[in-house]
Amino acid sequence: MARRFTDANGLLNDLLDRFEAGATSPIAHPDYATFPSVVVADAFLKQIREAESVGAVSLGLGRGAKRDQVVHVRLASAEILYRYLGRTPAPRIAEDAAARLVAGSALHDSLKDSASQIAEVWGRGKTWHGFASSDADTLRHAFVLAQAILDNKHLDVDYKTFSRRTVGHSKTLERIEGAVVRLLGGIMEFPPGARPREALRAIGLERFAPPLLIAGKLDLQGADLSGIAPLYLGIAPKEADRVRFRRPPAYVLTIENFASFNRHIAEADPSRLGTTIYVGGYPSLATQQALRTIAGMVSEQTPIFHWSDIDPDGTWIFHTIERAIGRPIRPHLMTVEIAERLGQVPSKKSAPARCPPGSGIAAVAAYLAEDGAKTLEQEELDPILPGVATLTPTPTSREPLHND
Repeated sequence: MARRFTDANGLLNDLLDRFEAGATSPIAHPDYATFPSVVVADAFLKQIREAESVGAVSLGLGRGAKRDQVVHVRLASAEILYRYLGRTPAPRIAEDAAARLVAGSALHDSLKDSASQIAEVWGRGKTWHGFASSDADTLRHAFVLAQAILDNKHLDVDYKTFSRRTVGHSKTLERIEGAVVRLLGGIMEFPPGARPREALRAIGLERFAPPLLIAGKLDLQGADLSGIAPLYLGIAPKEADRVRFRRPPAYVLTIENFASFNRHIAEADPSRLGTTIYVGGYPSLATQQALRTIAGMVSEQTPIFHWSDIDPDGTWIFHTIERAIGRPIRPHLMTVEIAERLGQVPSKKSAPARCPPGSGIAAVAAYLAEDGAKTLEQEELDPILPGVATLTPTPTSREPLHND
């Protein structure tokens, strides 16, 4: 669609905007039909002809009866038009702004590359994920926060304290967390479908660690619970070393979904043959450390399972727990056969976790990477004890699902 203007400055600046966006010889048109008066039209044409006289633009004229009418205005020399308008070229602004992003900071090479890429985007007059070159000082905080995370300064510090200590304000990270995660995305591994807050939680940066919910024949050091039978215990993850087993569990099972966790301990294992742990979706770093502690309390012969949705996020959660525990774990109700029989092809495909061949979830991850692979939410399955997961699971209602 032709660009039409009644304001000469607007037209001339639009030519430069499009030049900065990549157009080599942009054209714009006077909008004769909407000039409010002859006086305004004359002033418009006077300025356009002045820009032509200095060599900034060339004018296209009409034919026949309109041979004296300016039909279009074409950029002739961007350099001259910048001078005529007193406008600084976007590449120069971008260069100066990008320099402020990294000034005085010792940054990871990937962050330096990101700054160069942002400068290139700004040089075309575009924004980088909503940040314009005028936002350079704000975006600089994202680089500082990202580097602090790479330096492990976020560990054992809550979300707001980390932000305050790093950039001087407790709410800065909250405002630009999306930019921080994008900067770190090529350096650190994040859950594929996680929102920025969830991604940061997965590497240990959270407001405060959520409680670890654990069910089984358990006591806590310094607290004898043998006289009561709670459905499950809620403890701070850092207190995982206080957990004591009254008897060795038949299995350890971690579960992603809260409803499935409650159903498993109430329906599949009311006698508490095993130890069942709710990990709350993407497991935080504190939760990962707690799982490592608990896994170290059981023998190598005690099987450890994980139950998630059969989808890319589920493979990421499984593999994260697998790495955190540092020993083989098995998928529970997470098989290609179950997905093929009861799942559906998702409307939007995403990449599963990158798992080595020896991972317990490698076969499912390979399947989910294929075209036409089906996914299944774990709430679709009735809980059963680990060890009998190869039997035919009983699906629940196929009504629309909701995440807890």
